[in-house]
Amino acid sequence: MTGTIRLGFLPLVDAALPILARELGFAEEEGIDLQLVRDMSWATVQDRLLYGHSDAAHMVAPLAIATTLGLGRPAVPLSVPFVLGLNGNAITLAPDLAAQVTTVGGPGNMMQIGQRFCALAGERKAAGRKLRLGVVHRFSSHNYMLRYWLRATGTDPGEDVEIVTIAPPFAADALASGEVDGICVGAPWNSVAVERGTGVVVATTSQIWRRGVEKVLAVKRQRLEQERELFDPLLRALYRAGEAFVDPERLEQVAAIMARPEYLDGSADAIRRVVQDLVLFARGYDPVHIPDFMFQHREAANFPWVSQAAWLYAQMVRAGHAKPCRADYQLSQSVFRPDIYRSALGPAGATLPGASSKLEGGIREPTGVGSIQGRLILTADSFFDGESFDPDVYARLLPE
Repeated sequence: MTGTIRLGFLPLVDAALPILARELGFAEEEGIDLQLVRDMSWATVQDRLLYGHSDAAHMVAPLAIATTLGLGRPAVPLSVPFVLGLNGNAITLAPDLAAQVTTVGGPGNMMQIGQRFCALAGERKAAGRKLRLGVVHRFSSHNYMLRYWLRATGTDPGEDVEIVTIAPPFAADALASGEVDGICVGAPWNSVAVERGTGVVVATTSQIWRRGVEKVLAVKRQRLEQERELFDPLLRALYRAGEAFVDPERLEQVAAIMARPEYLDGSADAIRRVVQDLVLFARGYDPVHIPDFMFQHREAANFPWVSQAAWLYAQMVRAGHAKPCRADYQLSQSVFRPDIYRSALGPAGATLPGASSKLEGGIREPTGVGSIQGRLILTADSFFDGESFDPDVYARLLPE
């Protein structure tokens, strides 16, 4: 064995790659004794990593950046050498509210749904009780994707609604109890609310940004750089797990493993739907196929694009969570490590993009891009409002 790695995770479908790396034997074949530690909140996952109780973590991408910048606590530099998945989240409202903003049971026009929500939020605010929306962490892609959608459709997320934090396993309970009016959370917890009849999905984050970065592998920077002989094999095991996750012939096996009590402790049927990009929008309706609802492995989905980190930093600034600063912007981008991804996965035959950054949201049709290994064609990565994000242009807007 090369060594032991303890990895903290939350019970979400996008924890699949570490789980499959262990259960399908990929980690062991790479010489890694991969020990998985299930937690209940992102704060606990973060603490466990920072205090040395785990060696790596399944983590919401913006939290790795916030930790490095020292937002809310002393700075600890983290590195992200591997993206565990894109999207997989949904916005779920209480049934009576959902019926006022969307046609229940299926996907709708994101701009129109947002505008109706804006009107509803305005009514509630005027009545003295703002709508309350739950996200899984202050520094989460859920929070920033939700805010992006609200802002683009007329709602001021800082003034017109209240956004609170709820750990993913408790999000459906909070919605059912009336503690919140809506949640933005990852699979399978939206499905739990829908199957109980206490929530209706009105939008998925893949409808907001087709290629939104979601969960990542986070490791302390110094540890990663000093112990490459330990972590490079882990990246290769995760890559092989990604191949298994998207293999239709392994669907039943993957769903059964993920549903086990020590992992998601949930419905294999609900997990199977997620893997197939099927979304149950409301109880009593058929699941609907949402393209790229949870995007794994294909098109170098696990590659840590520096431009993804750049977009997240820009959203943190817009939310008032970070101060606009060119040095912090550069530090945020340095968290994502395409150099380590290439070095570790080149020997595994992985497709390796030639560039480390790109125009986010700029691809409308299948486009071949430069690669230093393999052939890479990227499909649509658009934002729902037609905007795009250029990291270089954004840099010029920041003060020194």
